[in-house]
Amino acid sequence: MNDTKRYLAFDLGAESGRAVLGTLADDRIALEEIHRFPTQGIVMLGTRQWDVTRIYGEMIESLRRCARDHTPDLDGIAVDTWGVDFGLIARDGSLLANPVHYRDKRTEGVLGRVLQIISREDIYGATGIAFMPINTIYQLRAMVEKQSPLLDVAESLLMMNDLFSYLLCGARACEFSNASTTQMLDMRTTTWNTELITRLGIPRRLLLDPVLPGTVLGPILPEIAQSTGISPRTPVIATCAHDTAAAVAAVPVTDGAEGDWAFLSSGTWSLLGAEIAHPVISEKTLAANFTNEGGVEGKITFLKNIIGLWLIQECRRSWELEDGRETSYATLTDEAARSEPFASLIDVGDPSLLAPEDMPSTLRALCARSGQPEPLSRRAIVRCALESLALKYRRTLRELDELLGRKTARLHIIGGGAKNKLLTQMAADACGLPVIAGPAEGTALGNLAIQAIATGTLASLAQARKVVADSVEVELYEPRKTALWAEAEARLH
Repeated sequence: MNDTKRYLAFDLGAESGRAVLGTLADDRIALEEIHRFPTQGIVMLGTRQWDVTRIYGEMIESLRRCARDHTPDLDGIAVDTWGVDFGLIARDGSLLANPVHYRDKRTEGVLGRVLQIISREDIYGATGIAFMPINTIYQLRAMVEKQSPLLDVAESLLMMNDLFSYLLCGARACEFSNASTTQMLDMRTTTWNTELITRLGIPRRLLLDPVLPGTVLGPILPEIAQSTGISPRTPVIATCAHDTAAAVAAVPVTDGAEGDWAFLSSGTWSLLGAEIAHPVISEKTLAANFTNEGGVEGKITFLKNIIGLWLIQECRRSWELEDGRETSYATLTDEAARSEPFASLIDVGDPSLLAPEDMPSTLRALCARSGQPEPLSRRAIVRCALESLALKYRRTLRELDELLGRKTARLHIIGGGAKNKLLTQMAADACGLPVIAGPAEGTALGNLAIQAIATGTLASLAQARKVVADSVEVELYEPRKTALWAEAEARLH
């Protein structure tokens, strides 16, 4: 790789988004953040939804800054986002409404009603996807139950990454990794399960056939090129668009000689699992609620969804509203490090944590309900949340190894949560494994790497991972005091 190549990654998360310029030269990749902006949803007429117009405006501003301050000549642009949410497109190409936020209350009770129509075993057997009330299938079923007129007039459903790619280049597509989060895709055949969809009254016509990560969609729209200064020849690429899958693509492993590895994508959600060749769908994986999601080069990210730093994000939001001033995550974590260990623990899988009005009060209530002392100070609440997360990682990793019949040798923590030194050391201690933390920019790196593969700059995922490994610094955390975590686990369960 001799020529310098430049790609732009739009990495959109549930709390913030950013535009990251990746420069590939001499078998190294360098990142530069061009623009960062908030993405949080809004509540309008009682519905929590995504403000697509505002996010799109920030993306256009990112392109302007790229052309003005860096370069107008890009070798590719791609968008990665969270899963499950979607927009509906009319026959004339217009977006019918703001996409509804997965934490909106419209799916309350829908999963239970669906299971009265189709058994849990049949749905999991048809898709291999774990049950979460936020999944696309239950969002669509909620619209069916309410006889939403949007379903009658819509022509296409676009997942969030596909929607923003469409707004950039005008091409409608359905990228495989994010399509897999809908719980409507048959992961054995990588095609839509028409029988399942039809039985729930969901219009099959809305669903486009999935395309693989690395598909070039087309050039950026002329009007965008003209208004931003970006070259009109710039291709928009369907990267590995589910943010978790993109982050896994950037795990800095080379030849696998160091034994089996697991990943923990740590951000608003924690997603712990392994990369495997084929989906694993059985009674045991169903009972454990493991999911088989799409990855790169036909691989499967076999994982469990765990609530993540959402616990801390929502506590911080509540405290900032109360105080009228900002508090950094670093400050909260530093204070938690000085708090009493294992004073109170919670089950982070409790459904009350998904979208509470007041996260600190909810955490205290869970402790009180289980007969434990309520964490009263902020540092005690954060400590409780982080230790409870680490215990969940311990149990989930054990489940993972049992289901795959293996022994994990090391855990790679990727994503923004890799920068939380306290939680990372807790994970090493709780799991009894060495933890390699980084890259924190895993999602953006994975996005950029798939663009480079799509355009022929890199030959394969293996080469992309070597470039990432040679380009980033990681930190090793060795396990310690593991006996204390076994005692804490026994107390919680």
